[in-house]
Amino acid sequence: MTATVIHSARLISHGLETDDAWIRFEDGVVADSGTGASWTAADEVVDASEVAGPDAVLTPGFVDIHGHGGAGASYDDGVEAIRTARALHRAHGTTRAVISLVTASVDDLARRVAEIAELTESDAEILGSHLEGPFLDPGHQGAHEPTLLRAPATEDVRRLLDAGRGTVRQVTIAPELPGGIEAIRLIVAAGAAAAVGHTDADAEIAATAFDAGATILTHAFNAMRGIHHRAPGPVLAAAADPRVVLEAIADNVHLDPHVIKLVFDMAPDRVALVTDAMAAAGSEDGRYDLGAVKVTVADGIARTDATGSIAGSTLTQDVALQRAVQAGVPLAAAVRALTDTPASVIGESARFGRLERGRLADAVLLDARLQVRHVWVGGRRAA
Repeated sequence: MTATVIHSARLISHGLETDDAWIRFEDGVVADSGTGASWTAADEVVDASEVAGPDAVLTPGFVDIHGHGGAGASYDDGVEAIRTARALHRAHGTTRAVISLVTASVDDLARRVAEIAELTESDAEILGSHLEGPFLDPGHQGAHEPTLLRAPATEDVRRLLDAGRGTVRQVTIAPELPGGIEAIRLIVAAGAAAAVGHTDADAEIAATAFDAGATILTHAFNAMRGIHHRAPGPVLAAAADPRVVLEAIADNVHLDPHVIKLVFDMAPDRVALVTDAMAAAGSEDGRYDLGAVKVTVADGIARTDATGSIAGSTLTQDVALQRAVQAGVPLAAAVRALTDTPASVIGESARFGRLERGRLADAVLLDARLQVRHVWVGGRRAA
């Protein structure tokens, strides 16, 4: 048995804060926790106050259910690119991730989903795939190639789900497309989460999608109708529905800080802070490919060459935490949006997302400025 104790930290998990806390990992899972000096000897003992300062914060590992790459590598480019990008995001606290794929042909997506399914068998940090396309509204294409967008024909949806062999975790869909509601039911029946996004849906259509089983709003406010006092749109429909989690990209580009705070206020405990990060995250400004779309990154902001639309982000989840707190979100709520909520919406809350006994020992140690000092994945300290 290999045991690790981390002590003298401000523990934040599942919306709760515990001062002067300690936690014990044994063989990759959380074995015990407490406060003060009541911990017992272990193979590795980490004094959080020495490593990260007197206001050290310990949280569960971050879970990103929507990201496209980093460190110059795009998840669409295969296994090695996924590993490269994952190393970057792991160093910034993301211990488990869903691999998001942008719009491509059904043939290409089926091949990529199958590759990710195989990768999940050897890399437990990779939770499966997220199909952000091709079943999107051309009028809200964002950074997706418009010529490859299509309505969700049943045979195409089934083919992509089958290719994932149970590892497709999320499918973003515009529910107003022909066959959209039926596709949502098919996605949910297959055990994946259906997400409303890149859509021209009004509040009524969005509510119909949620009644059909959709449980996520993809990057709230972006690539969808906004809020109008006579046309509330999908954001307010999602906020009013306790079954729905709202993704938020807290980079101060996709959302103004006031809107970041608004999302949390509208949907307490139902926000998932995602990165939507593309290859330039953790890398330099310049020209990049996002699937079939050409992108230029300047001052850390990615935009498509063709239309100037925002093309994902250069965000990491630790920075999302910092931005949310700077916007006025309570720290415990922001941590929950990086951990418990995203884990729950993809059906994984029993395994990770909280630092509680029996769950996987994924943890992030941060200093008072919420900068990452150490990361543990399955009880092992990450490089």
